[in-house]
Amino acid sequence: MGFWDAILGRRKPVRPDLDQLFAVPSAAVTLEAGAGFRPTGRGSVCFASVEGGAFSRVRDEVRELLDADAAPGRGVPVEFSQDTYGYTWLLATHAPEDIGALVNDLHAVNTLLTEGGFGPQLLCSLTGFEREGHPLALVYLYKRGTFYPFAPVPGAVERRDNGLELQARALIENDLRIEPELARWFPVWGAPGL
Repeated sequence: MGFWDAILGRRKPVRPDLDQLFAVPSAAVTLEAGAGFRPTGRGSVCFASVEGGAFSRVRDEVRELLDADAAPGRGVPVEFSQDTYGYTWLLATHAPEDIGALVNDLHAVNTLLTEGGFGPQLLCSLTGFEREGHPLALVYLYKRGTFYPFAPVPGAVERRDNGLELQARALIENDLRIEPELARWFPVWGAPGL
């Protein structure tokens, strides 16, 4: 950080730390014990779509890696989709009790994209949880290196349960690096994995 940055109050951006994802299993234990939320076994990675041969190769590597890691009878281990904003989502699925393997897959996808030169296109990763039909996601913001909870209201069109999000934050703040600016707790409506 330079002299003028200090004078003008600019802060150096936090460097992404993909290893923060490995703290999700301990946060899952905390969420289940404190609020009854259990992992769904679904998680996803969101990134800005890129065209071209280099990206196609990385995408094939991701599919190959996750397909090779698939347990027999697990179903489709990885699915790609595109949302209405043009972002690509990769959905990984594991048994709900195997959140460690799910986190490993999400970390591997993020790492492959970063090593392939597509780190700037990464937006977020999320891990899904559920309690009596109420979804909750722990969202990792790649560019901020922080997490936040996202709780859409079931059956409602683009409404979120802010109280539940704050409750989840209070439960997991010792497990995960939580995004301090609530304005950056962006909704991820219809995200695969929720």
